[in-house]
Amino acid sequence: MRIVTVLIAVFLFLVSSSLGQTQRENPTNAIRTALGNRDFDKVVELTRTALRESPNNAQLWTFQGIALAEKGDNPRAFVSFKHALKIDPNNPGALAGAAQSAYATNNSAEAVPLLNRFLRLRPDEPTAHAMLAVLQYREGNCSSAATHFEKADELIGSQLDALNAYGACLVRLKQFERGEEIFARALNLHPENQRQRLLLASLQIMTRKPKNALVTLAPLLDTSNPSADTLQLASSAYEDSGDTPKAVEALRRAILRDPRNVSLYLDFANISFSHESFQVGIDVITEGMKLQPQAAPLYIARGVLYVQLAQYEEAESDFEKAQELDPGESLGAAAQGLAAVQANDPERALPTINQKLSANPNDPVLLYLRADVLSQKGAEPGTSEFELALKSVKKAVALRPSFPSARVTLAKFYMQMEKYVEAAEQCRKALASDPRDQTALYRLIQAQRKLGQQKEIPE
Repeated sequence: MRIVTVLIAVFLFLVSSSLGQTQRENPTNAIRTALGNRDFDKVVELTRTALRESPNNAQLWTFQGIALAEKGDNPRAFVSFKHALKIDPNNPGALAGAAQSAYATNNSAEAVPLLNRFLRLRPDEPTAHAMLAVLQYREGNCSSAATHFEKADELIGSQLDALNAYGACLVRLKQFERGEEIFARALNLHPENQRQRLLLASLQIMTRKPKNALVTLAPLLDTSNPSADTLQLASSAYEDSGDTPKAVEALRRAILRDPRNVSLYLDFANISFSHESFQVGIDVITEGMKLQPQAAPLYIARGVLYVQLAQYEEAESDFEKAQELDPGESLGAAAQGLAAVQANDPERALPTINQKLSANPNDPVLLYLRADVLSQKGAEPGTSEFELALKSVKKAVALRPSFPSARVTLAKFYMQMEKYVEAAEQCRKALASDPRDQTALYRLIQAQRKLGQQKEIPE
Protein backbone atom coordinates (compact mmCIF):
# COMPACT_ATOMS: atom_id res chain seq x y z
CA MET A 1 0.00 0.00 0.00
CA ARG A 2 1.56 3.27 -1.16
CA ILE A 3 0.53 5.00 2.06
CA VAL A 4 3.42 3.21 3.82
CA THR A 5 6.22 5.18 2.21
CA VAL A 6 4.44 8.48 2.73
CA LEU A 7 3.70 7.86 6.40
CA ILE A 8 7.15 6.59 7.28
CA ALA A 9 8.66 9.94 6.32
CA VAL A 10 6.04 11.78 8.37
CA PHE A 11 6.56 9.49 11.34
CA LEU A 12 10.34 9.88 11.31
CA PHE A 13 9.88 13.62 11.41
CA LEU A 14 7.63 13.10 14.42
CA VAL A 15 10.29 10.93 16.09
CA SER A 16 13.05 13.49 15.72
CA SER A 17 10.71 16.31 16.81
CA SER A 18 9.60 14.47 19.93
CA LEU A 19 13.18 13.86 20.95
CA GLY A 20 13.88 17.55 20.97
CA GLN A 21 10.81 18.10 23.13
CA THR A 22 11.28 15.30 25.67
CA GLN A 23 15.00 14.85 26.11
CA ARG A 24 17.20 17.90 25.94
CA GLU A 25 20.33 16.33 27.48
CA ASN A 26 21.87 15.13 24.20
CA PRO A 27 25.09 13.14 24.81
CA THR A 28 26.87 15.01 22.07
CA ASN A 29 26.01 17.90 19.83
CA ALA A 30 27.76 16.04 17.04
CA ILE A 31 25.02 13.37 16.87
CA ARG A 32 22.29 15.98 16.66
CA THR A 33 24.20 17.90 13.99
CA ALA A 34 24.78 14.75 11.91
CA LEU A 35 21.10 13.84 12.19
CA GLY A 36 20.08 17.32 11.10
CA ASN A 37 22.45 17.05 8.12
CA ARG A 38 20.95 13.63 7.26
CA ASP A 39 24.39 12.06 7.56
CA PHE A 40 22.96 8.82 8.88
CA ASP A 41 26.14 6.77 8.54
CA LYS A 42 27.82 9.32 10.82
CA VAL A 43 24.94 9.12 13.30
CA VAL A 44 25.24 5.31 13.49
CA GLU A 45 28.99 5.56 14.03
CA LEU A 46 28.70 8.25 16.73
CA THR A 47 25.89 6.49 18.62
CA ARG A 48 27.79 3.20 18.69
CA THR A 49 30.76 4.97 20.23
CA ALA A 50 28.59 6.83 22.75
CA LEU A 51 26.64 3.69 23.70
CA ARG A 52 29.83 1.96 24.78
CA GLU A 53 30.08 4.64 27.44
CA SER A 54 26.35 4.96 28.16
CA PRO A 55 24.53 1.71 27.23
CA ASN A 56 21.43 2.69 29.23
CA ASN A 57 20.85 5.99 27.45
CA ALA A 58 17.42 5.73 25.76
CA GLN A 59 18.06 8.85 23.70
CA LEU A 60 21.19 7.37 22.10
CA TRP A 61 19.38 4.15 21.18
CA THR A 62 16.55 6.20 19.68
CA PHE A 63 18.94 8.37 17.63
CA GLN A 64 20.55 5.20 16.33
CA GLY A 65 17.15 3.75 15.43
CA ILE A 66 16.24 6.89 13.48
CA ALA A 67 19.46 6.74 11.48
CA LEU A 68 19.09 3.03 10.70
CA ALA A 69 15.45 3.49 9.65
CA GLU A 70 16.39 6.34 7.33
CA LYS A 71 19.06 4.09 5.82
CA GLY A 72 16.30 1.54 5.11
CA ASP A 73 17.54 -0.95 7.70
CA ASN A 74 14.24 -1.28 9.54
CA PRO A 75 14.95 -4.64 11.25
CA ARG A 76 18.05 -3.24 12.98
CA ALA A 77 16.27 0.06 13.62
CA PHE A 78 13.52 -1.86 15.39
CA VAL A 79 16.09 -3.51 17.68
CA SER A 80 17.54 -0.11 18.59
CA PHE A 81 14.13 1.36 19.35
CA LYS A 82 13.24 -1.66 21.49
CA HIS A 83 16.44 -1.13 23.50
CA ALA A 84 15.31 2.44 24.10
CA LEU A 85 11.87 1.29 25.23
CA LYS A 86 13.31 -1.15 27.73
CA ILE A 87 15.01 1.81 29.37
CA ASP A 88 12.17 4.33 28.91
CA PRO A 89 8.87 2.53 28.09
CA ASN A 90 6.89 5.74 27.54
CA ASN A 91 9.39 7.55 25.33
CA PRO A 92 7.15 8.82 22.51
CA GLY A 93 10.05 9.06 20.07
CA ALA A 94 11.12 5.46 20.63
CA LEU A 95 7.51 4.25 20.50
CA ALA A 96 6.93 6.09 17.23
CA GLY A 97 10.17 4.82 15.73
CA ALA A 98 9.58 1.21 16.79
CA ALA A 99 6.05 1.36 15.43
CA GLN A 100 7.15 2.74 12.07
CA SER A 101 9.92 0.14 11.74
CA ALA A 102 7.51 -2.70 12.51
CA TYR A 103 4.96 -1.17 10.12
CA ALA A 104 7.53 -0.87 7.34
CA THR A 105 8.36 -4.58 7.64
CA ASN A 106 4.68 -5.63 7.80
CA ASN A 107 5.13 -6.85 11.36
CA SER A 108 1.57 -6.23 12.54
CA ALA A 109 2.00 -8.25 15.72
CA GLU A 110 4.56 -5.71 16.96
CA ALA A 111 3.26 -2.58 15.24
CA VAL A 112 -0.34 -2.66 16.51
CA PRO A 113 0.43 -2.70 20.27
CA LEU A 114 3.18 -0.10 19.79
CA LEU A 115 0.82 2.22 17.95
CA ASN A 116 -1.83 1.76 20.62
CA ARG A 117 0.72 2.63 23.31
CA PHE A 118 1.80 5.69 21.35
CA LEU A 119 -1.80 6.84 20.90
CA ARG A 120 -2.37 6.67 24.64
CA LEU A 121 0.34 9.34 24.88
CA ARG A 122 -0.64 11.27 21.74
CA PRO A 123 -4.33 10.44 21.08
CA ASP A 124 -4.76 13.01 18.30
CA GLU A 125 -1.75 12.06 16.16
CA PRO A 126 -3.28 11.35 12.71
CA THR A 127 -0.22 9.54 11.36
CA ALA A 128 -0.47 6.88 14.06
CA HIS A 129 -4.20 6.52 13.42
CA ALA A 130 -3.56 6.10 9.69
CA MET A 131 -0.93 3.41 10.25
CA LEU A 132 -3.12 1.55 12.72
CA ALA A 133 -6.08 1.77 10.34
CA VAL A 134 -4.09 0.18 7.52
CA LEU A 135 -2.84 -2.63 9.76
CA GLN A 136 -6.32 -3.36 11.11
CA TYR A 137 -7.68 -3.36 7.56
CA ARG A 138 -5.08 -5.91 6.51
CA GLU A 139 -6.10 -8.10 9.43
CA GLY A 140 -9.77 -7.86 8.44
CA ASN A 141 -10.76 -5.84 11.51
CA CYS A 142 -12.85 -3.27 9.68
CA SER A 143 -14.67 -1.95 12.72
CA SER A 144 -11.42 -0.77 14.31
CA ALA A 145 -9.90 0.24 10.98
CA ALA A 146 -12.81 2.52 10.10
CA THR A 147 -12.56 4.30 13.46
CA HIS A 148 -8.87 5.03 12.93
CA PHE A 149 -9.33 6.00 9.26
CA GLU A 150 -11.91 8.56 10.38
CA LYS A 151 -9.44 10.09 12.84
CA ALA A 152 -6.83 10.31 10.06
CA ASP A 153 -9.33 11.56 7.48
CA GLU A 154 -7.46 14.71 6.47
CA LEU A 155 -4.10 12.94 6.29
CA ILE A 156 -5.32 10.12 4.02
CA GLY A 157 -7.29 12.47 1.78
CA SER A 158 -4.61 12.36 -0.92
CA GLN A 159 -3.83 8.65 -0.58
CA LEU A 160 -5.75 6.52 -3.07
CA ASP A 161 -4.94 3.16 -1.48
CA ALA A 162 -5.89 4.35 1.98
CA LEU A 163 -9.19 5.80 0.76
CA ASN A 164 -9.99 2.53 -1.01
CA ALA A 165 -9.23 0.56 2.15
CA TYR A 166 -11.42 2.94 4.16
CA GLY A 167 -14.25 2.67 1.64
CA ALA A 168 -14.01 -1.13 1.53
CA CYS A 169 -14.28 -1.30 5.32
CA LEU A 170 -17.31 0.95 5.35
CA VAL A 171 -19.02 -1.27 2.78
CA ARG A 172 -18.26 -4.37 4.85
CA LEU A 173 -19.77 -2.59 7.83
CA LYS A 174 -22.84 -1.78 5.69
CA GLN A 175 -22.20 1.96 6.00
CA PHE A 176 -22.97 2.37 2.32
CA GLU A 177 -23.64 6.11 2.17
CA ARG A 178 -20.33 6.95 3.85
CA GLY A 179 -18.58 4.33 1.72
CA GLU A 180 -19.92 5.96 -1.43
CA GLU A 181 -18.59 9.34 -0.24
CA ILE A 182 -15.12 7.89 0.33
CA PHE A 183 -15.00 6.12 -3.04
CA ALA A 184 -16.16 9.35 -4.70
CA ARG A 185 -13.25 11.18 -3.04
CA ALA A 186 -10.89 8.51 -4.33
CA LEU A 187 -12.26 8.94 -7.85
CA ASN A 188 -11.87 12.72 -7.63
CA LEU A 189 -8.16 12.20 -6.97
CA HIS A 190 -7.79 10.29 -10.24
CA PRO A 191 -10.88 10.82 -12.42
CA GLU A 192 -9.14 9.09 -15.32
CA ASN A 193 -8.77 5.86 -13.31
CA GLN A 194 -11.19 3.37 -14.86
CA ARG A 195 -10.94 0.93 -11.94
CA GLN A 196 -12.00 3.64 -9.48
CA ARG A 197 -14.93 4.62 -11.66
CA LEU A 198 -16.13 1.03 -11.93
CA LEU A 199 -15.72 0.56 -8.19
CA LEU A 200 -17.91 3.55 -7.36
CA ALA A 201 -20.52 2.57 -9.96
CA SER A 202 -20.67 -0.97 -8.57
CA LEU A 203 -21.43 0.37 -5.11
CA GLN A 204 -24.08 2.73 -6.47
CA ILE A 205 -25.78 -0.17 -8.24
CA MET A 206 -25.58 -2.29 -5.09
CA THR A 207 -27.24 0.50 -3.07
CA ARG A 208 -29.95 0.87 -5.72
CA LYS A 209 -28.81 4.18 -7.15
CA PRO A 210 -28.72 3.19 -10.82
CA LYS A 211 -29.03 6.73 -12.14
CA ASN A 212 -26.03 7.82 -10.07
CA ALA A 213 -24.15 4.82 -11.43
CA LEU A 214 -24.90 5.85 -15.01
CA VAL A 215 -23.58 9.35 -14.30
CA THR A 216 -20.41 7.80 -12.87
CA LEU A 217 -20.03 5.51 -15.89
CA ALA A 218 -20.81 8.21 -18.48
CA PRO A 219 -17.15 9.16 -19.24
CA LEU A 220 -16.37 5.50 -19.93
CA LEU A 221 -19.53 4.87 -21.95
CA ASP A 222 -18.81 7.92 -24.10
CA THR A 223 -15.53 6.45 -25.35
CA SER A 224 -15.36 4.68 -28.69
CA ASN A 225 -14.64 1.29 -27.18
CA PRO A 226 -15.96 0.84 -23.61
CA SER A 227 -14.81 -2.30 -21.83
CA ALA A 228 -17.01 -5.32 -21.19
CA ASP A 229 -16.93 -4.56 -17.45
CA THR A 230 -18.19 -1.04 -18.10
CA LEU A 231 -20.99 -2.27 -20.35
CA GLN A 232 -21.99 -4.98 -17.87
CA LEU A 233 -22.35 -2.45 -15.07
CA ALA A 234 -24.22 -0.08 -17.38
CA SER A 235 -26.60 -2.90 -18.30
CA SER A 236 -27.39 -3.50 -14.62
CA ALA A 237 -27.93 0.22 -14.07
CA TYR A 238 -30.21 0.53 -17.11
CA GLU A 239 -32.26 -2.49 -16.02
CA ASP A 240 -32.62 -1.17 -12.47
CA SER A 241 -33.69 2.19 -13.94
CA GLY A 242 -36.44 0.47 -15.93
CA ASP A 243 -34.76 0.89 -19.32
CA THR A 244 -34.63 -2.75 -20.42
CA PRO A 245 -33.91 -2.07 -24.13
CA LYS A 246 -30.72 -0.19 -23.23
CA ALA A 247 -29.84 -2.88 -20.70
CA VAL A 248 -30.08 -5.57 -23.37
CA GLU A 249 -28.15 -3.48 -25.88
CA ALA A 250 -25.32 -2.85 -23.41
CA LEU A 251 -25.16 -6.52 -22.49
CA ARG A 252 -25.02 -7.62 -26.13
CA ARG A 253 -22.14 -5.20 -26.72
CA ALA A 254 -20.39 -6.56 -23.63
CA ILE A 255 -20.71 -10.12 -24.94
CA LEU A 256 -19.18 -9.04 -28.26
CA ARG A 257 -16.24 -7.51 -26.33
CA ASP A 258 -15.73 -10.53 -24.06
CA PRO A 259 -17.56 -13.54 -25.52
CA ARG A 260 -16.03 -16.02 -23.04
CA ASN A 261 -17.24 -14.17 -19.95
CA VAL A 262 -19.78 -16.50 -18.33
CA SER A 263 -21.22 -13.80 -16.04
CA LEU A 264 -22.42 -11.81 -19.06
CA TYR A 265 -24.56 -14.71 -20.27
CA LEU A 266 -25.94 -15.20 -16.76
CA ASP A 267 -26.93 -11.53 -16.63
CA PHE A 268 -28.69 -11.98 -19.97
CA ALA A 269 -30.50 -15.03 -18.58
CA ASN A 270 -31.69 -12.99 -15.58
CA ILE A 271 -33.09 -10.25 -17.80
CA SER A 272 -34.75 -12.84 -20.03
CA PHE A 273 -36.30 -14.52 -17.00
CA SER A 274 -37.55 -11.25 -15.51
CA HIS A 275 -39.25 -10.23 -18.75
CA GLU A 276 -40.42 -13.73 -19.75
CA SER A 277 -38.29 -13.76 -22.90
CA PHE A 278 -37.31 -17.32 -22.15
CA GLN A 279 -36.45 -18.52 -25.65
CA VAL A 280 -34.26 -15.48 -26.33
CA GLY A 281 -32.35 -16.22 -23.16
CA ILE A 282 -31.96 -19.88 -24.12
CA ASP A 283 -30.60 -18.91 -27.53
CA VAL A 284 -28.01 -16.51 -26.09
CA ILE A 285 -26.85 -18.98 -23.43
CA THR A 286 -26.55 -21.72 -26.04
CA GLU A 287 -24.18 -19.48 -27.98
CA GLY A 288 -22.15 -18.98 -24.82
CA MET A 289 -21.95 -22.73 -24.29
CA LYS A 290 -20.19 -23.10 -27.63
CA LEU A 291 -17.32 -21.05 -26.20
CA GLN A 292 -17.56 -22.28 -22.60
CA PRO A 293 -18.87 -25.87 -22.80
CA GLN A 294 -17.59 -26.71 -19.30
CA ALA A 295 -19.33 -23.82 -17.49
CA ALA A 296 -21.83 -25.42 -15.10
CA PRO A 297 -23.66 -22.12 -14.31
CA LEU A 298 -24.67 -21.81 -17.97
CA TYR A 299 -26.40 -25.20 -17.87
CA ILE A 300 -28.22 -24.26 -14.67
CA ALA A 301 -29.39 -20.95 -16.16
CA ARG A 302 -30.57 -22.57 -19.38
CA GLY A 303 -32.30 -25.31 -17.41
CA VAL A 304 -34.25 -22.76 -15.41
CA LEU A 305 -35.38 -21.09 -18.64
CA TYR A 306 -36.40 -24.45 -20.10
CA VAL A 307 -38.58 -25.01 -17.04
CA GLN A 308 -40.49 -21.82 -17.80
CA LEU A 309 -41.29 -23.18 -21.26
CA ALA A 310 -42.36 -26.54 -19.75
CA GLN A 311 -39.52 -28.26 -21.60
CA TYR A 312 -38.79 -30.48 -18.62
CA GLU A 313 -36.66 -33.12 -20.31
CA GLU A 314 -34.27 -30.48 -21.66
CA ALA A 315 -34.19 -28.83 -18.23
CA GLU A 316 -33.38 -32.06 -16.40
CA SER A 317 -30.65 -32.81 -18.90
CA ASP A 318 -29.05 -29.41 -18.26
CA PHE A 319 -29.26 -29.77 -14.47
CA GLU A 320 -27.68 -33.21 -14.61
CA LYS A 321 -24.90 -31.85 -16.83
CA ALA A 322 -24.28 -29.02 -14.35
CA GLN A 323 -23.90 -31.51 -11.51
CA GLU A 324 -21.57 -33.63 -13.61
CA LEU A 325 -19.35 -30.63 -14.39
CA ASP A 326 -19.29 -29.18 -10.87
CA PRO A 327 -20.76 -31.53 -8.25
CA GLY A 328 -19.83 -29.39 -5.26
CA GLU A 329 -20.65 -25.85 -6.25
CA SER A 330 -23.57 -26.63 -8.52
CA LEU A 331 -25.37 -29.14 -6.33
CA GLY A 332 -27.64 -26.70 -4.54
CA ALA A 333 -28.56 -24.71 -7.62
CA ALA A 334 -29.06 -27.83 -9.71
CA ALA A 335 -31.30 -29.30 -7.03
CA GLN A 336 -33.33 -26.11 -6.97
CA GLY A 337 -33.85 -26.37 -10.69
CA LEU A 338 -34.68 -30.04 -10.44
CA ALA A 339 -37.34 -29.26 -7.88
CA ALA A 340 -38.80 -26.67 -10.23
CA VAL A 341 -39.04 -29.34 -12.91
CA GLN A 342 -40.86 -31.60 -10.48
CA ALA A 343 -42.93 -28.85 -8.86
CA ASN A 344 -46.18 -30.41 -10.00
CA ASP A 345 -45.16 -33.81 -8.68
CA PRO A 346 -43.95 -33.46 -5.06
CA GLU A 347 -44.20 -37.21 -4.50
CA ARG A 348 -41.51 -37.67 -7.13
CA ALA A 349 -39.44 -34.67 -6.03
CA LEU A 350 -39.10 -35.57 -2.35
CA PRO A 351 -37.15 -38.84 -2.74
CA THR A 352 -34.71 -37.13 -5.08
CA ILE A 353 -34.10 -34.31 -2.61
CA ASN A 354 -33.76 -36.70 0.34
CA GLN A 355 -31.24 -38.77 -1.60
CA LYS A 356 -29.13 -35.69 -2.28
CA LEU A 357 -29.44 -34.58 1.35
CA SER A 358 -28.08 -37.90 2.57
CA ALA A 359 -24.84 -37.05 0.78
CA ASN A 360 -24.95 -33.31 1.56
CA PRO A 361 -26.87 -32.81 4.83
CA ASN A 362 -25.77 -29.19 5.22
CA ASP A 363 -26.76 -27.92 1.79
CA PRO A 364 -29.10 -24.97 2.60
CA VAL A 365 -30.83 -25.07 -0.79
CA LEU A 366 -31.64 -28.77 -0.49
CA LEU A 367 -32.95 -28.22 3.04
CA TYR A 368 -35.12 -25.36 1.84
CA LEU A 369 -36.41 -27.46 -1.05
CA ARG A 370 -37.41 -30.31 1.25
CA ALA A 371 -39.38 -27.86 3.37
CA ASP A 372 -40.96 -26.29 0.30
CA VAL A 373 -41.98 -29.63 -1.21
CA LEU A 374 -43.45 -30.81 2.10
CA SER A 375 -45.38 -27.56 2.24
CA GLN A 376 -46.70 -28.19 -1.27
CA LYS A 377 -47.86 -31.60 -0.11
CA GLY A 378 -50.03 -29.85 2.48
CA ALA A 379 -48.09 -30.56 5.68
CA GLU A 380 -50.06 -29.25 8.66
CA PRO A 381 -48.88 -28.24 12.16
CA GLY A 382 -48.78 -31.20 14.50
CA THR A 383 -47.81 -33.71 11.82
CA SER A 384 -44.39 -35.33 11.45
CA GLU A 385 -44.08 -33.93 7.93
CA PHE A 386 -44.64 -30.39 9.20
CA GLU A 387 -42.05 -30.84 11.96
CA LEU A 388 -39.52 -32.11 9.42
CA ALA A 389 -40.27 -29.20 7.09
CA LEU A 390 -39.94 -26.66 9.91
CA LYS A 391 -36.68 -28.18 11.13
CA SER A 392 -35.28 -28.23 7.58
CA VAL A 393 -36.06 -24.62 6.73
CA LYS A 394 -34.78 -23.37 10.10
CA LYS A 395 -31.50 -25.14 9.42
CA ALA A 396 -31.37 -23.66 5.90
CA VAL A 397 -31.75 -20.14 7.33
CA ALA A 398 -29.10 -20.81 9.97
CA LEU A 399 -26.65 -22.03 7.34
CA ARG A 400 -27.40 -19.16 4.95
CA PRO A 401 -28.93 -16.14 6.73
CA SER A 402 -29.25 -14.15 3.48
CA PHE A 403 -31.64 -16.67 1.88
CA PRO A 404 -34.91 -14.81 1.28
CA SER A 405 -36.82 -17.75 -0.22
CA ALA A 406 -36.12 -19.88 2.84
CA ARG A 407 -37.16 -17.06 5.17
CA VAL A 408 -40.44 -16.63 3.27
CA THR A 409 -41.17 -20.35 3.62
CA LEU A 410 -40.34 -20.18 7.33
CA ALA A 411 -42.69 -17.20 7.63
CA LYS A 412 -45.43 -19.28 6.00
CA PHE A 413 -44.94 -22.02 8.60
CA TYR A 414 -45.06 -19.48 11.43
CA MET A 415 -48.31 -18.11 10.00
CA GLN A 416 -49.76 -21.63 10.04
CA MET A 417 -48.67 -21.92 13.70
CA GLU A 418 -50.25 -18.50 14.45
CA LYS A 419 -46.85 -17.13 15.45
CA TYR A 420 -47.38 -13.82 13.70
CA VAL A 421 -44.55 -11.89 15.38
CA GLU A 422 -42.01 -14.49 14.23
CA ALA A 423 -43.57 -14.57 10.76
CA ALA A 424 -43.28 -10.79 10.41
CA GLU A 425 -39.66 -10.90 11.55
CA GLN A 426 -38.75 -13.45 8.88
CA CYS A 427 -40.49 -11.39 6.20
CA ARG A 428 -38.58 -8.26 7.20
CA LYS A 429 -35.28 -10.15 7.00
CA ALA A 430 -36.23 -11.53 3.59
CA LEU A 431 -37.07 -8.03 2.36
CA ALA A 432 -33.75 -6.74 3.71
CA SER A 433 -32.03 -9.21 1.37
CA ASP A 434 -34.42 -8.63 -1.53
CA PRO A 435 -36.70 -5.57 -1.25
CA ARG A 436 -38.53 -6.64 -4.42
CA ASP A 437 -39.68 -9.99 -3.01
CA GLN A 438 -43.44 -9.71 -3.46
CA THR A 439 -44.19 -12.94 -1.59
CA ALA A 440 -42.30 -11.70 1.46
CA LEU A 441 -44.19 -8.40 1.29
CA TYR A 442 -47.53 -10.19 0.98
CA ARG A 443 -46.83 -12.42 3.98
CA LEU A 444 -45.65 -9.41 6.00
CA ILE A 445 -48.94 -7.67 5.26
CA GLN A 446 -50.81 -10.79 6.40
CA ALA A 447 -48.82 -11.00 9.63
CA GLN A 448 -49.17 -7.29 10.41
CA ARG A 449 -52.91 -7.43 9.89
CA LYS A 450 -53.18 -10.38 12.25
CA LEU A 451 -51.23 -8.32 14.79
CA GLY A 452 -53.29 -5.20 14.13
CA GLN A 453 -50.19 -3.29 13.01
CA GLN A 454 -51.15 -2.16 9.54
CA LYS A 455 -49.30 1.14 10.02
CA GLU A 456 -46.00 -0.74 10.01
CA ILE A 457 -46.59 -2.25 6.58
CA PRO A 458 -43.94 -0.88 4.15
CA GLU A 459 -45.10 1.00 1.10
